[in-house]
Formats: sequence, structure tokens, C-alpha cells
Amino acid sequence: MPMKSARILVLSLCSIVLSFGALQARGQNTTLVPPLHTQGRQIIDAAGHAVRLTSVNWYGFDQKEFVVGGLDHAPLQAIIEQIHQIGVNSVRLPWANETLEHDPLVTDYAVAANPQFKGKHAMAIMDSVIAALARAHIMVILDNHMSRADWCCSETDDNGLWYNLEYPENQWLADWQSIATRYRNQPWVVAADLRNELRSGSTWGGPDPKLDWHAAAERGGKAVLAANPSLLIMVESPDYSTNFTGFDKLPVTLPVAHRLVYSPHAYYVEGQDLSNVEALKQAYETRVLFLLHTETETPLWVGEFGACQSLDCGGNSVWLKLFIRLLQQNPAISWSYWPLNGTQSSGIGRKYNTVEDYGLLSTDYQHIAAPKIVELFRTIEGQP
Repeated sequence: MPMKSARILVLSLCSIVLSFGALQARGQNTTLVPPLHTQGRQIIDAAGHAVRLTSVNWYGFDQKEFVVGGLDHAPLQAIIEQIHQIGVNSVRLPWANETLEHDPLVTDYAVAANPQFKGKHAMAIMDSVIAALARAHIMVILDNHMSRADWCCSETDDNGLWYNLEYPENQWLADWQSIATRYRNQPWVVAADLRNELRSGSTWGGPDPKLDWHAAAERGGKAVLAANPSLLIMVESPDYSTNFTGFDKLPVTLPVAHRLVYSPHAYYVEGQDLSNVEALKQAYETRVLFLLHTETETPLWVGEFGACQSLDCGGNSVWLKLFIRLLQQNPAISWSYWPLNGTQSSGIGRKYNTVEDYGLLSTDYQHIAAPKIVELFRTIEGQP
């Protein structure tokens, strides 16, 4: 997400062209049949079609209101209609362990435009949101974003690893089994993003088991697949999911084959060379792109990237346009924009109901507030 000025930017590019499938004018993929699996660097659906995940992040179940943004401004179905208008086929849905474990009562103001949710707890509303997305044939990627619900991410928020004192690893594993079981019979829930943006000293391998994200990711993937063997397992990397060094020598092994996807994140970094696409590409080579030159055959899905709504934010805007050109030139890349939300949730450095500067939707959640960005999305898929 856009608090990443201190992070090293990574973009993963894939060299094998995947078929995206036919889209209706409103963005619904009529040929897609979940669940999904992998085949080499491709993602494949149950009918054997190659699928490119094109996604938006819809945050809130990981935040202090414990519910996706926008339900205070627009009916759920109206927001889903806007997702169709954007033209993506999936939603990355962040959640916090606190939300799942405590299942708090959602305050009335956070669902003011959806009276059917008044007096409901967080997980019942999540059930309804996922069911509505599924009815619209929009896939869902469940993302364990935080332990304690709040805005992400920093080195001091005590959410940088997959556990903390309040939410230990055994609970992280149990929570994944619980949520995977909860949606086991919902085929449009297609993937589990095991943990968002590992940091706080996390490593890929190494002698300290308390910091070894590789070993923990294998344990997490095993727990998820024991509950629902049909899910894809998305694995991010240390350094805010920007550094995949060592993944070729120490790959993730899962108990169910054809389920693994690696998920880097990508944002603008001050001072980056923005002279051309090749310069951008070379900046990522040692941290991610090297994987494309090895025998590791794992699909890649950029789980987050984003820029300001208006595309008038200097280097950030230049970067996004270069990023889009890379997506145009490499149609195999799966991607997920941060975020859909038009307003902020409460949290560290945030003020409830103020404009979400990176958001695709307007503050009333019934219009697209970033039409230039959505038009760029359409050029990725070769649409006029």
C-alpha cells in the first residue's frame, strides 16, 4: 500500500503469454470455471483455460472498522457494479487475525448504507460480501494482511512477522484453517495470500526459526491446503514483498501440487530511474526477474501496485505509466491494484472517511474517481 517511500520497488515479469479469456463489457469473465491450479508459470481454471488474475484490493476487514470500506456510503451491490465497470476478474480481500478471532460487532456508522448489516458481526458481513462477489462471478483472494487490525505497514506496528505475542504462530495456522474451512464450499474463493509484506527482520531460510519465513510459509500452506486443497497459495517475500533472493535455491514445497504462486509488490521509490521501460525492468532483475531465468516455474501475481487517483503526482505518475507499459508488453503478468476504496478507514496515520488518495472509486463509492488509471487497465488487455 502507498506508505512505501522507503521500500525498494519490485515488479515481477513473466515471459509466457497467458490467455485472459473473454470478458463482457462490464468485466465478467464468462469462460472462467473455478477452482484454479497452476501449470508451469500459468494459472489454469477447472475447464483447462489459462487465466490471468486481474484484481483490485478492497480493504477494511483488516482495519479498525472491521468491515470493507464503502458500506457506509453505498449498497453492497452498487460497489460490486463498480468493480465490474473497472473490468477486473478478482478481488484481493485483506483480513486481520483480530477480525476473525474476536469477530467484533461492526459499528452502525460503518454500514450505514446497508441496513441489512446493522447489528451484525464482522465475519457475517464478510460472508455476505464474498457471497455477493461470487454471485457476480468475481474471484476472491483471501489475504492475511495484519494480526492486529490497523493500517499497514511499518517496522514499529508489531505486525511485521506472521505472528506476535498477542497472535502467536499456532493461532495464525489455526486461523488460516478456520477461514479456509469457512469458504471451502465457495468455489469463487480461489486463493490464500498467506501473509502481507513480511518485514521486521524476516528471512528466507536461515538459522533463526523465529524469523524464517520460508519454513513458516510451508507450514501455512500445509494448514490451508489441509482445510481446502483447491486453493492457490500466494507467497510474498521479505522486505515488504520486494526481495525474492534465494527463492530459486530454496523454493516453497507444498503437500498439494500445482498450487503455488509468488506475489511481489511494486510501488514507486524516490530517485528511481524513470527514463524508459528497460531501465525500470533492469532495476528489478536481481530481486525478482532472475526467477524467470531459472528452472523455477511458478506463476507470478503482483499483489499490490498503485499511484495517486489523478495521475498528477510527479515521479509516481511517470512510474505507473511505465509499469502499465510493462504489463502491456508482458501479458502473462497477473496483477492487483491498491486500492478500490474511495475513503480511508481508521488507523495509524489515517482519518476515517477522508479521501483515499490512491483509490479507484469516488468517496460515495458509486463512481470511478480514477478514470485515467482505469483506462490504462483497459490498454493492458488490449481493449480500446
